[in-house]
Amino acid sequence: MERYNTRKKGKEYEDMAALYLKDTGYRIFARNYRIAAGEIDLIVGKDGYLIFVEVKYRSNSRHGSPESAVTSAKQRQISKVAVYYMKRYGYDPYNTPVRFDVIAVTENEIRHIKDAFPYQGYY
Repeated sequence: MERYNTRKKGKEYEDMAALYLKDTGYRIFARNYRIAAGEIDLIVGKDGYLIFVEVKYRSNSRHGSPESAVTSAKQRQISKVAVYYMKRYGYDPYNTPVRFDVIAVTENEIRHIKDAFPYQGYY
């Protein structure tokens, strides 16, 4: 039952993040894009950028900020999935303006951290 509640909560926060992004002018291309190597919560576009978004929630700061949960291993995983997505959908990984953002959700706010981390890996 705990796993279901965690997934349900995660979906709620991803829904909030997607609505926030849409309301601020972003175009949603994909949600929960998953391949064997991992998953990206949201893939969006704005101002010519293809943006890969990780959504993180924390109910309190006991375990750190939401964005601190996006470890270097998670960044590498997101980067790998991003390259797969770009190749699969005809984007040139070398010439497409790309950004990796984090939406940090707490009980009191939604923070959009643009360019939260650089690409981690190889094309």
